Amino acid sequence: MGVTLQKDFQMEQNLNNDKPRVDRAKKMMLWFGMISLSMSFAGLTSAYVVSSKREDWLSDFQIPEAFYLSLAVIIFSSITFFFAKKSVMAQENKKGMILLITTFLLGVVFVVFQFKGFSEIIANGYFFTGSESTITTSFIYLVVLLHLTHIIAALISLLVVIYNHYKQRYTPENTVGIEIAATFWHFVDVLWIYLFLFFYFVR
Repeated sequence: MGVTLQKDFQMEQNLNNDKPRVDRAKKMMLWFGMISLSMSFAGLTSAYVVSSKREDWLSDFQIPEAFYLSLAVIIFSSITFFFAKKSVMAQENKKGMILLITTFLLGVVFVVFQFKGFSEIIANGYFFTGSESTITTSFIYLVVLLHLTHIIAALISLLVVIYNHYKQRYTPENTVGIEIAATFWHFVDVLWIYLFLFFYFVR
C-alpha cells in the first residue's frame, strides 16, 4: 500500500514538473500555426495585388457597409476578451463569465455581418462564380470565407474556455487554455483589420 502511494505521488510530481514544458509546447504550436496562416493570407493578398493589373479588374468596387460594422464589432470583441482573461486570472469568476459570453456573442454578430456583407455584394450583381462573377469579387469571397472559418474555430475554442471556466478549471497556476484562446482570438481580429484595410486601400 505504501509503495503504491509513493508511486502515485511520484507520478503526480512528474506531471507537475512536465506541465510548464507542455504549456510552452502548446503555445509554440499555436504560434507556428498563426505564422503559417499569416503566410497563407499574405500569399492571397499578393495574388490580389498582381490580379489588380488585369483589364477586367473592378477598380470602383465598394466595400459593403456590413464589413465596416463587422470591423467595429471585432475590435470591441478583442477588448472584452482582454478584460475577460484578466478577470479570470484574477479569480473574478462572475465578471469573467459575463465578459466571455459577451465576447462570444460579439463573435456571432461578426459572422452575421460578414454574411450580410456577402448579401450586399450579391445585391449589387456580383457572384462568387459564374457569368456574373468578377475576379475582384471572387478574391474577396475567397479571402473573407477563409477568414470566417478561422473565426468559427476561434468561437469553438471560446466555447471550450467558457465551459472550463464554468467548471472553475482555471487557477492562477493553470491559465494556459484561456491564454491560447485569447491569443488566437486577437490574431484573427488583427487579421480582419489587416484584410479590411487592404481591401479599402488596394483597388
